[in-house]
Amino acid sequence: MPVQGNTIDFDSARVKLGHGSTQQRRNGKPAATFQNTQRNLMQNLQTSLELDRVLQVFFSALQDLLLIDSLEYRHTSVTTPLLFGQPGLHRCSYRMSHAGNYLGELQLSRQTRFAEDELLSIEGLLATLMFPLRNALLYREALACALNDTLTGAGNRLALNQNLERDIRSSKRSGQPLSLMVLDVDHFKSVNDRYGHAYGDEALKAMVDCVTATLRNVDCLYRLGGEEFVVLLNNTDAEACHLVAERIRQSIEELQFQIDGQPLPMTASLGHATLRSQDDARSLLDRADQRMYQAKRNGRNQVIGTE
Repeated sequence: MPVQGNTIDFDSARVKLGHGSTQQRRNGKPAATFQNTQRNLMQNLQTSLELDRVLQVFFSALQDLLLIDSLEYRHTSVTTPLLFGQPGLHRCSYRMSHAGNYLGELQLSRQTRFAEDELLSIEGLLATLMFPLRNALLYREALACALNDTLTGAGNRLALNQNLERDIRSSKRSGQPLSLMVLDVDHFKSVNDRYGHAYGDEALKAMVDCVTATLRNVDCLYRLGGEEFVVLLNNTDAEACHLVAERIRQSIEELQFQIDGQPLPMTASLGHATLRSQDDARSLLDRADQRMYQAKRNGRNQVIGTE
């Protein structure tokens, strides 16, 4: 598929403001002019700090002006590329930056070729996107810092509280199952006592990477504190949750973590529970926590669950 690539920096993009052309819509009615589109974007792009919303506003404006079929955005902070519309045959792409900071890559597509004046219009409109896009990325980064554990990168307790309440409401409204597991690393105090907290921190980070690798993109891992973690599983019943928990337990047991070249065996005890109609966030978490402590009492390195 033909792809036309460009690199756009904010300072160079600014000089393209004011260039553009008027297009015709598929229904034959005249589309907005470049100047009107530019003016509307300058206003509408300032109304949100949400990355999805900023890109949706920009895509809608391009659809009206240039008959764009799809917009795809990639950035290192975005796990899955953001896609709006249906990709077409002909594409143009832009790598965006501002003051040396990478702002991501944008790819536009449609079924017909892009004319030179259309590419000029796109580049001019990208100048209106730069600041809102940069602000949305900064907001996303700040939000991640506020909701993520600084050591391991897992979600923190605040993130768990927010997402658990939300997912419980969603589960009860839709009737889809929701399960939760509590994970505690076995004998972790002895690791800190023997090797020091710096090595203990590295072991925890390795364990989090190991657990994350076993989960779906939609599943979430949170650190409650110390060596205790919670995994939240949407659309997952008790049987499926037990299988996931067992897979996590086995992965941790097989983790090849070393300290000064010496292997450090690690295991974890897990307890899980599935949402009941009378449950709230506290009762669901308590039941999973109780099962985890039962796994500890029964010898550790095992999974115990309840519906």
